[in-house]
Amino acid sequence: MAMAQESRRAMIVPSLRYRDAPAAIEFLCEAFGFARHLVVPGPEGTIRHAQLTLGDGMIMLGSAQNRDFGPHVRTPEDLGGNTQSAYVIVAGIDAHYRRAVAAGAEIVMEIEDMDYGGRLYTALDSEGHLWSFGSYDPWAASG
Repeated sequence: MAMAQESRRAMIVPSLRYRDAPAAIEFLCEAFGFARHLVVPGPEGTIRHAQLTLGDGMIMLGSAQNRDFGPHVRTPEDLGGNTQSAYVIVAGIDAHYRRAVAAGAEIVMEIEDMDYGGRLYTALDSEGHLWSFGSYDPWAASG
């Protein structure tokens, strides 16, 4: 555990698959403020592997057609919904919310104060992955 506490970077990195990964990268950067760390193109306009950062966190993503994961991963469109979602801690949650709305993110839970602390909103990205963004930091919360 000492390694996780010494590192200021996330030790868990979610990985997602998109039908149109290049467009998803554009959306995630514009709407949610992610930054490109690494993007490895694949054949025929696909993305073999990409790493996007936000603060000290990172996500990895690629095209759903990727042969390595194809048989094991489904998109929200394939499933008719999600089986998981990500919660991302952000500073300036109200400005973050306005940015997402301006970029066309579908808000599924409007921004609100939570009874356990902080403010939160939930949105769908360009392909239906569910994201919650909030000011509540569970690491800082008292146990």
